[in-house]
Amino acid sequence: MIGGIRDGLNVASKLSLRKAWNAASILSSYYLSRATGNPLIKGMPISISIEPTTSCNLRCPECPSGLRSFSRPIGMLQQQMFEKTIDQLKDTLTYLTFYFQGEPYLNPQFLEMVKYASSKGIYTATSTNAHYLKDEVARQTVESGLDRLIISIDGTTQHTYESYRVGGDLSKVIEGTKNIIAWKRKLSSKTPHTIFQFLVVRPNEHQIPEVYALADELGVDQVVLKTAQIYDYENGSDLIPVQDKFSRYRKTTEGKYVIKNNLDNHCWKMWHSCVITWDGKVVPCCFDKDAHFVLGDLQKQSFREIWFGEKYAHFRQSLLRSRSEIEICKNCTEGTKVWA
Repeated sequence: MIGGIRDGLNVASKLSLRKAWNAASILSSYYLSRATGNPLIKGMPISISIEPTTSCNLRCPECPSGLRSFSRPIGMLQQQMFEKTIDQLKDTLTYLTFYFQGEPYLNPQFLEMVKYASSKGIYTATSTNAHYLKDEVARQTVESGLDRLIISIDGTTQHTYESYRVGGDLSKVIEGTKNIIAWKRKLSSKTPHTIFQFLVVRPNEHQIPEVYALADELGVDQVVLKTAQIYDYENGSDLIPVQDKFSRYRKTTEGKYVIKNNLDNHCWKMWHSCVITWDGKVVPCCFDKDAHFVLGDLQKQSFREIWFGEKYAHFRQSLLRSRSEIEICKNCTEGTKVWA
């Protein structure tokens, strides 16, 4: 609880008058767009996600990186392009997530990019499978100024963990977690706020109480339970949890599965955030994993040109008109709470 309050205060500390005004402008334009059906936009994004790399060391079964199934190019985010992008956004951006697909720590410039964003007063977060958090890297992570570290831990025994995190080693995850927490103490640092993220699937749902106990034992600040996205869910899957509250999907009387979402014609994400791929493509959100809906290219355009451009306006208009017809929206949980 204390860790959560401290983290919330840390996010708030990144705000400036300009950032607060920008956030208010975005919020008002979002509600005005919903009311009128016209895609009005009055500010810059409050948060963005940027992709350090598409590469990954694991082979998780519902992940394009793990399956090596991308149709888009794979590669590493370059620091020069990253800094150019941040320089365009630093005055209005509050929250930056270093993650889309892939394992961020595989990018050798990753922590230098964290340092750069932190120096601009932006809250920084990332998600990792924690296989590369050796002692020295853990020290560098704490020193980088990273504000939030999400550690994927989808099992409390090796057998359960590797049933989803294929090729993974739970002992490395635990070792990496210990290293981070040890360096926070050595350096008297309150950051990064550490989170165990537990992707709830059928093989591991019985271990939910155990992951809370493990987090408490190691000194992890928070546990977050996440529902799993299943690509071919209509006919069911061995990954869909038995406990309904941990599933994004519900079974119909016909025996088919549907997502627990009415897909109402609005989406807060399209007004306050976006995703940038490693090569500078701007896409609507994290559900567009293969970048089918490219709204602009930062190697050819400024961010402002893209954000206020015709393609973005057209996409927002399509969403306000009929969200259910947009392919990436059909497996989305935005706007609905699917578990407690």
